[in-house]
Amino acid sequence: MSLPERDTDPLDPYPQLGEQAAESALRPGSLAEFRGQPRVSDQLGLVLDAARHRGTVPEHVLLSGPPGLGKTTLAMIIAAEMGVPLRVTSGPAIQHAGDLAAILSGLTEGEVFFLDEIHRMSRPAEEMLYLAMEDFRVDVVVGKGPGATAIPLEIPPFTLVGATTRAGLLPGPLRDRFGFTAQLDFYDTEALEQILRRSADLLGIELGAAAAQEIASRSRGTPRIANRLLRRVRDYAQVRSDGRLTPQVAAAALELYEVDPLGLDRLDRAVLDALCSRFGGGPVGITTLAMAVAEEVETVEEVAEPFLVRQGFLVRTPRGRMATPRAWSHLGLTRPGNLPDLFSEGD
Repeated sequence: MSLPERDTDPLDPYPQLGEQAAESALRPGSLAEFRGQPRVSDQLGLVLDAARHRGTVPEHVLLSGPPGLGKTTLAMIIAAEMGVPLRVTSGPAIQHAGDLAAILSGLTEGEVFFLDEIHRMSRPAEEMLYLAMEDFRVDVVVGKGPGATAIPLEIPPFTLVGATTRAGLLPGPLRDRFGFTAQLDFYDTEALEQILRRSADLLGIELGAAAAQEIASRSRGTPRIANRLLRRVRDYAQVRSDGRLTPQVAAAALELYEVDPLGLDRLDRAVLDALCSRFGGGPVGITTLAMAVAEEVETVEEVAEPFLVRQGFLVRTPRGRMATPRAWSHLGLTRPGNLPDLFSEGD
């Protein structure tokens, strides 16, 4: 299920309407420029160097991890490093095996085929992909019923780069056909600062170390969010200040956009406030919680909840969601003494 459009939330890790051009302008073009995932960069660099040394196409690559961490960027880098074209599509766009056959038959030798949201591909197309990945051919079925005939169609060697935010939904046979699998992790503040300084240079703006740290610390470990906040801080500095991105200007701009020092936004605080103030800290079901904050269940579950759980503000239990002592403290509320002592500040 796709998420509803949320083009006003600066902390939404999913791409927003109209920002594709801005994102493309800031993407690194090589592994040397790609920051924040040193383990993945080193491993992927070795795979590409070995393929160049042998004169073959690189093995198929599976990239998994939360949205906004650089999966699409890495696919573009693979094509750029190998000096080959890039073909881009997504799982939901391939509903029939014929759709996939048409794409594969049009590939050139060595081309990188980037399949985003690969876990959402239809089952018939998925089964066709198995043969294409292993033997570089597809069987095109001509006719129907008993008279149907499968005609093998050879396709040139290519590299499939699959991206997914839900690696657990991929069937085992598909995962096993990837020669290299990488799990992208959230970025630390230092890596985000490096990304922000590079982006600021490309945008032609001056960004000091303190201002970069201010933005990076509120970016939820996600480069897409960091670059989005940088653009909005830049706008604030140009319109309401003298154009300089100082720590004070950055803090004022992020306060305007309701991004607090820990990276929580309006939705995050609304979820915690409803959980603590209306439901006594929980447990409460996700549907009830979403209704309390007037949001879609998918938005609360996919956008707000992962960050709140990761930062220790909320936990998921078999009976529902529960607020931790850190949530009560962050909201400035006193946790009732009669609540079960399931958590402690040191956990």
